[in-house]
Amino acid sequence: MAQRTLKNLVSDTMIYGMSSIVGRFLNYLLVPLYTYKIAAESGGYGIVTNIYSLTALMLVILTFGMETTFFYFGNKYAERSDRVFSTALIAVGSVSALFVLLLFGFINPIADWLSFSNHPEYLKIMGCVVAIDAFQAILFALLRFQGRAWKFAFLKLLFIFCNIGLNLFVFLVAPGLKESHPALMEWYSTTNQVGYIFSVNLICTAGITLFFIPELRKLKYGLDVKLLKEMLRYTWPLLLFGIAGILNQVADKICYRFIVPGVEGEVQLGIYGACTKIAMIMAMITQAFRYAYEPFVFGGGKGQQNRESQALVMKYFVMFALLAFLAVMAYLDIFKYVIDSDYWEGLKVVPIVMMAEIFMSIYFNLSFWYKLIEQTWWGAIFSAIGCAVLLAVNFLFVPRYGYMACAWGGVAGYGTCMLLSYLVGRKKSPVPYRLGPIAGYFVLALGLYGVSEWLKPKQLGWELVLNTCLLLVYVAVVLYNERSLVKSVLAKVLKRK
Repeated sequence: MAQRTLKNLVSDTMIYGMSSIVGRFLNYLLVPLYTYKIAAESGGYGIVTNIYSLTALMLVILTFGMETTFFYFGNKYAERSDRVFSTALIAVGSVSALFVLLLFGFINPIADWLSFSNHPEYLKIMGCVVAIDAFQAILFALLRFQGRAWKFAFLKLLFIFCNIGLNLFVFLVAPGLKESHPALMEWYSTTNQVGYIFSVNLICTAGITLFFIPELRKLKYGLDVKLLKEMLRYTWPLLLFGIAGILNQVADKICYRFIVPGVEGEVQLGIYGACTKIAMIMAMITQAFRYAYEPFVFGGGKGQQNRESQALVMKYFVMFALLAFLAVMAYLDIFKYVIDSDYWEGLKVVPIVMMAEIFMSIYFNLSFWYKLIEQTWWGAIFSAIGCAVLLAVNFLFVPRYGYMACAWGGVAGYGTCMLLSYLVGRKKSPVPYRLGPIAGYFVLALGLYGVSEWLKPKQLGWELVLNTCLLLVYVAVVLYNERSLVKSVLAKVLKRK
């Protein structure tokens, strides 16, 4: 049974990975589009980075941990999982609607506080986007709960294709139409490109909701007040955990305009935000893994066999995450063309941000012990401490070191969370993690990266040859150390043939 469940995890991860990795890759088309069309010195991309960071924070607040809570109670009360779903969806939908009403009612003071008094419409548009996203989060969670990975992947990719298509129209087609058909394009202005980015997002997000009409019929099961109270007791620590966790990801981008005010802050934030996009391959792996891993862990229960599976998966995850780190760093001089050369001065943050993402991923994997024993408040404590570390690094060092302090703040924050979760979890609900091999792969990967930087040839061709050889060394060591697994997989493949 455990073996079949682990196979389901691998299968689902591949499907979720397709939608996440392919989707993120396609979204990279927007990064060069934005950075080549929005000059770094204008600060426009800094505004985009800042507002999307704000919406990420609001999404966590509006969903208040209900995705994970739905998985837990959906398995706990499997015979009435539809009632659990409708209760979660109504709760999140009500909170999201209230958020939009309050935002529109107090838009002027909010815009003044966030330094968007000249463009309050940006906040209105993205407020609607994040409210719809929160509502859809529970709908997507239902697809994951039911194992409907293909519909999940289809809708995620559909949104991305629509978003890319409309952005290409706005930035590449519309300017020409403005000149040839001015009467038809009276609505279009080349000075409002940032606003169009947000408007396109709203159109695409709202459109995806139409595909959830079959799932919305489950609302007939209504709101179970007694069940909601039980779910809220479970989820409120997850909300604190989520807020602190997302702040670890976006606090630097939210606070940057306060620490470095004016256009200069927006310019630096735009450079930092553009370069971190290159490091987001780690976020792709993490997200794809998470989509499949949550149902796997909660469905496996609290037994020793499930803990051993968690330990095994942790080792494999670290192996592949470090491979991704080395691959990005090996070919960074190629990947950098994803963004305009005006933004290249920030490329030095890429390895630091990627390592922070690896720490975040490990922390996520470590977090299941307190979710399974219903002590989710531990997550709030760990994340709050990590967030405090991150903010301290930012406020102390950003004025002197700029966005480099943001990158190191992420490493410090997630590293703190990771260590605290492991140390406390070892006493509360121990999992037999393979620390020796995990540490060994870290030492190997960082050592190879150090050699790459030390021997870095001046010619690009020789640099790529050297880095490819070093990457193959890592792969060879992994294959040798995991030869029993490789033999097992090859035997199964040959047997099928």
